[in-house]
Amino acid sequence: MSETPETVEPGEQRPADESIRVLVVDDHALFRRGLEMVLSENEGIEVVGEAGDGHEAVEMAGDTLPDVVLMDVRMPKRSGIEACTSIKDVVPSAKIVMLTISDEEEDLFEAIKAGASGYLLKEISIEEVASAVRKVYHGQSLINPSMASKLIAEFASMAKKGEERPQQVPAPKLTDREMEVLRLVARGLNNRDIAKELFISENTVKNHVRNILEKLQLHSRMEAVVYAVREKLLEIT
Repeated sequence: MSETPETVEPGEQRPADESIRVLVVDDHALFRRGLEMVLSENEGIEVVGEAGDGHEAVEMAGDTLPDVVLMDVRMPKRSGIEACTSIKDVVPSAKIVMLTISDEEEDLFEAIKAGASGYLLKEISIEEVASAVRKVYHGQSLINPSMASKLIAEFASMAKKGEERPQQVPAPKLTDREMEVLRLVARGLNNRDIAKELFISENTVKNHVRNILEKLQLHSRMEAVVYAVREKLLEIT
């Protein structure tokens, strides 16, 4: 039995009467066909295209303007991570979920930096993919719990190595409460658990996360943690 992915962050929604447009990208044709068949059976989801490599994925994204892209990490011609960056340039609103067999920390970390909203291992059942599509479309980030611990380990390693970008301007000032929320996010807690930890409402947590992202000019809470570690706003041990 696979682990249930963690979920986070609210986002904008398409009107209820419109389907979520999905682009499937994988170098294995049978896997693409399987995903397409399962997703097409779900009301409210429409597979608008499929691609067999990263280069084709970028072109297809420009043609189909998907809401969600399900994409493998390691593919010929152009990797999913490289394609992720280009797709975000072409279709900034697209949410990208890496669906892969790779449990390498480096792939996970690079995918998040490239703008992916999720990182799921192919060990999840194919039926769970439709649920993942809906969750990430509605603004949640998705990551297998087994990979979440690796992401936190990567943050810790980065902090210990003292990696940081040259800082041209002062880092945006976060309030004490926002720093508390960010530290709990870094521990892998979802909004509900953060609310319980701080004795505040879940909506208040969502507002804090939104404010953090706006101040740091970032797109996901995982990117916020990476930024905070790099800029020495947050120490992870």
